[in-house]
Amino acid sequence: MIALSLLLAIDLGGAVVVSPPNLAGPEKKAVAMLVEEVEKRTELRWQTASQWPANAPAVIAVAPASALGAFAGRFTSEPAAVSGAEGYRLWTESGNKVFVVGNDARGVLFGVGRLLRSLRMTKGAVTLPGDLRIATAPKVLLRGHQLGYRPKTNSYDGWTVAMWEQYIRDLAVFGTNAIELIPPRSDDDADSPHFPLPPMRMMIEMSRLAGDYGIDLWIWYPAMDRDYSDPKTVESALKEWSDVFRQLPRIDAVFVPGGDPGHTQPKHLMALLEKQAQDLRRYRPKAQMWVSPQSFSQAWLDEFFGILRNEQPAWLAGVAAGPQIRISLARLRAEVPKRYPIRDYPDITHSRHSQYPVPDWDTAFAITEGREGINPRPMGEARICRLMRPHTNGFIAYSEGCNDDVNKIVWSGVGWDPDADVVEVLREYSRYFIGERYADPFAQGLLALERNWQGPLLTNGHVYTTLEQFRAMERSASPRELLNWRFQQALYRAYYDAYTRSRLIHETGLEEQAMAGLRDARRAGSLAAINEAERILERAKSQGVAGDWRARVFELAEALFQSVRMQLSVARYKAIGVERGANLDSIDTPLNNAPWLKQRFAEIRKLDAEAERLRALEEILDWTNPGPGGFYDDLGNLARQPHLVRGPGFHDDPAFLQSSLVGFRVPLPTLALRSSWLNHAEALNDAPLMMHYPNLDREARYKVRVVYGGDAIKRKIRLLAGDSIEVHPLIDKPFPFRPLEFDIPPAATAGGELRLNWYVEAGLGGNGRGCQVAEVWLVRQ
Repeated sequence: MIALSLLLAIDLGGAVVVSPPNLAGPEKKAVAMLVEEVEKRTELRWQTASQWPANAPAVIAVAPASALGAFAGRFTSEPAAVSGAEGYRLWTESGNKVFVVGNDARGVLFGVGRLLRSLRMTKGAVTLPGDLRIATAPKVLLRGHQLGYRPKTNSYDGWTVAMWEQYIRDLAVFGTNAIELIPPRSDDDADSPHFPLPPMRMMIEMSRLAGDYGIDLWIWYPAMDRDYSDPKTVESALKEWSDVFRQLPRIDAVFVPGGDPGHTQPKHLMALLEKQAQDLRRYRPKAQMWVSPQSFSQAWLDEFFGILRNEQPAWLAGVAAGPQIRISLARLRAEVPKRYPIRDYPDITHSRHSQYPVPDWDTAFAITEGREGINPRPMGEARICRLMRPHTNGFIAYSEGCNDDVNKIVWSGVGWDPDADVVEVLREYSRYFIGERYADPFAQGLLALERNWQGPLLTNGHVYTTLEQFRAMERSASPRELLNWRFQQALYRAYYDAYTRSRLIHETGLEEQAMAGLRDARRAGSLAAINEAERILERAKSQGVAGDWRARVFELAEALFQSVRMQLSVARYKAIGVERGANLDSIDTPLNNAPWLKQRFAEIRKLDAEAERLRALEEILDWTNPGPGGFYDDLGNLARQPHLVRGPGFHDDPAFLQSSLVGFRVPLPTLALRSSWLNHAEALNDAPLMMHYPNLDREARYKVRVVYGGDAIKRKIRLLAGDSIEVHPLIDKPFPFRPLEFDIPPAATAGGELRLNWYVEAGLGGNGRGCQVAEVWLVRQ
């Protein structure tokens, strides 16, 4: 059955856009955006007028509410207004009339954006559901995204002014009301081979664009000098920042992170920012100064809260909650005086080693697609946004490029309306950016890409289904659609995911075959068994799988560089590093133990006696065997961590401040690591990493064998049984990694169970990582 709204659809092919003659600059921009974006998608150029046309086949009236009655034709069915800044009404009237009425200038902009999202546009035709009646205002005050023109990003450093304007438009269509820039000097290289303009000139242009569209302009300004207790350093910083402030046509706020980068004791940081705030207001009297306590140790955090409570600095507008803050957002809100609003600075761009890592991510994805891959996470990001909302006045999200494009739109959509249907947000995204016929298929494809990353990859057959769905869209796509960078991004991920799963299945099978051959070493001889095992493992290179999928990934990488300057390779596209989205360079990273096995084989060959070689091979074969009555956990393997205490988990604790999470170590070029050392379980900050063993033999004696893996090898670690029985004190982690053994005091298992609790040094600052454990054997002695 044809939907009633389609039967009542208004034909707007010959529409005239009418608006009052005295529109403000941002309102004029909104009208221009409407006309130009429709023309791009339909090749129809709407006429504009400042008086109501007499004989137009259809009329679209765009105006602030204060001017509507003075110029508009008759209307009878307008919806009741919703009060509030940035609100708007959008409705249709009989006689092919459409009204977009904003409560203010931004309301006009966002009303036009909603109209664009609602239009059905194809080449030569544009219609609108005829029963449209919308009255809305945003629930979240601040809805923004960081747009950092700097070498560290995976694409932004190659964007022209025209590309930036287009992206700012795209974000505004979905309700974004702020952007955040990065100054020429940050924790980055001074130049990029991709820059079309020097950083300061581009910053000026982007500030101008924010003014043109009437949205807020923030600056993320790290305080990176070594010693702000030195008056000369402060004087130099004032001059440097002042030069930036002076040149920008618009500044609404400056946000200074307390760390990451920067490392300044709060009393010196706050003294610096008081002076910077005074200087800022010389140029922009209403501009605000914000700060975050990122990377602070507990002592510095206490000092920071003391300054806010005791001094109540009037120059400070608010506090930002960003990555690497030791406490939850709810706790931060409780500690910060109520006079200071809290702005969220959520990391929506990174998939691991981040504030909100992908939960239960498979290691194969983590070591190939990496920290900054194309990462649509619509349901996960909506959950985070809704959880954080009660404690903040809004957000400006941390972004390192366009890999997180879908996440930006989800945050803006859910920020406008926390009860928004995420699937409908994705349908609007797909309809507007990809095309009318893709509204549901592409939206469902984005949800499928999120599901690709959930749970063990070996058993996730859904990954292949996702690729087939996208390949069907790819086969039917027009040349213009195939040039669309958002379409290309989704295809890249679908092919990459499927290729990785195909390799994982293949290489896992090869390792099983190689291990089966090693078990025959006593009959065949150790050296012959090793040689055969190596020949089997080499088939991962000589008999590769899914070569056509791999080739398509490389084609799409080239397409993305051409379309949106995505730098998916260091060598090919001059990305700044593999971890900055250049996962084309890690696409063939081994997904089994082959590198470690080959290194061990080389060591075993050097042994003189056959008996020694056989014992070394048995150690490999029995690696995970704890012996009778014992237990083994590979804590980074989702399928082999039965004794790990997980905690609340992502749904209620997406930053994993009270939950264990799976973390990863990047493979090393000079040191082969076991697969079980490329992942680990970890707890953050001062939280313990916990394991629980029920139903133990009360009379038995046990020892624990443990591998301390991870990427924070300089953090000392301590192990307790229960709350007070020390198994070992704070110790250095051995590197290269190796198993350590410790006796478990009998008192710890006398009750028939054992609880193990690992801790790092208390109160440290930084990223909070360090309590990282890769493997644990509980061995009955």
